Amino acid sequence: MHLVAIGGSDAGISAALRARELDPAVDVTVVVADSYPNFSICGIPYYFSREVDRWQSLAHRTRADLEATGMRLRLDTLATGIDVAERKLAVRNADGSEDTIAYDGLMVGTGASPSTAGIAGIGGHDGLGPDDGVHLLHSMGDTFALERYLEEREPQTAIIVGAGYVGLEMAEALTVRGLAVTQLQRGPEVLSTLDPELGVLVHEELFRHGVDVVTGARVAAVARHDGRLVVFGQDESGAFERGADLVLVVVGVRPNTGLLTGAGATTGPGGAVVVDERMRTGLPHVWAAGDGVVTHHRLLGVTYLPLGTTAHKQGRVAGENAIGGDARFTGSVGTQVVKVFDLVAARTGLRDREAVGAGLEPRSATAIADDHKAYYPGATPISIRITGDTSDGRLLGAQLVGARGAEIAKRVDTFATALHHGMTVEAMSDLDLSYTPPLGSPWDAVQVATQAWSRDVNRRTPGIVPS
Repeated sequence: MHLVAIGGSDAGISAALRARELDPAVDVTVVVADSYPNFSICGIPYYFSREVDRWQSLAHRTRADLEATGMRLRLDTLATGIDVAERKLAVRNADGSEDTIAYDGLMVGTGASPSTAGIAGIGGHDGLGPDDGVHLLHSMGDTFALERYLEEREPQTAIIVGAGYVGLEMAEALTVRGLAVTQLQRGPEVLSTLDPELGVLVHEELFRHGVDVVTGARVAAVARHDGRLVVFGQDESGAFERGADLVLVVVGVRPNTGLLTGAGATTGPGGAVVVDERMRTGLPHVWAAGDGVVTHHRLLGVTYLPLGTTAHKQGRVAGENAIGGDARFTGSVGTQVVKVFDLVAARTGLRDREAVGAGLEPRSATAIADDHKAYYPGATPISIRITGDTSDGRLLGAQLVGARGAEIAKRVDTFATALHHGMTVEAMSDLDLSYTPPLGSPWDAVQVATQAWSRDVNRRTPGIVPS
């Protein structure tokens, strides 16, 4: 059997590794559009901050490591079309020549591309690009272009459009590199995946480290004027123009679907390709995974939520099923975490607005609990916002913000585990969590927060949640 996997990032490589793991006799070819298979795109900001010393360190596995598993890599090879009937993949090689690769099973992990959110003046034949100081950041090629600009042009000021995960990480990285950073965020607060009352804590951390944050800012265009880049837009005070030596646009992604839709696949939420829980596309012998496909969410159903962790899992499922298995992607709950200077913010599950949209009856409450016993030196507060369903007491989501070192990532994982198994908020108090005074409390911070939610709900509507 010959399995062809398209994509050298999380989904494609995970599929290839799983297939070879289960059946070393399977012939696996991975088609990669660039020269950098299995590189950590999530690690790029830490290369710019110099916390990762060499760009080569961003490779999860080297080319030699991958080939040692028995897979064949075709680098700098662009997949251009799928002949479903003949089971052939058309490709364009680095030298411009074209040929086809026959397959028995095909796994498509073409991922997503960075969005420019309709901002005029970026890209295209006449727009500004990396050589002009306007950068996107989604690939190793983007990384090299930005690093070259930083080294050769020595910019002193930067505007970052977008204050999501990558935007925040890059605000830190460029600040560490000595640039004066202005961050423009369209929404009412940075990190819009959190409720504003927790997002403001991240905002304050940025301000504390010298980042100028402008919320409610809608960017319309970027232009070059008198040798300097100028960003034009609207904020709460009206029209604005802001100049800088460097502009970085990180406003989300859009799924790459052309290869699959050209072969007859359909799209769904977010414009992503529809797949079932076994990662089948509906096209015979064709599976797909990663940022180009929909996400099966345990609370929302079918949605679009591109995450690296999800892509790894989906790719593994697709690789197993493409060689005859019957694995199933059991669903995401949207668990995410980010470090911003000395602060960590995380979320999992749903917020009120998302829960209402799913037809649930949510209520949220925020508590502040120390990360360990207050009498042991170094205790720091964690702000935890719990969302539960008032109809049945089920946990729906959690948001956490606290100091680095307060185990925010592991605590959000506790909530994610509870969500995966459909636990109630009350049942969180039954969990046997670890305790020693330097590291926690007899009631861990996650339990202090869930107990506060129960008290709040019972006070407002007695009898709804069993106690």
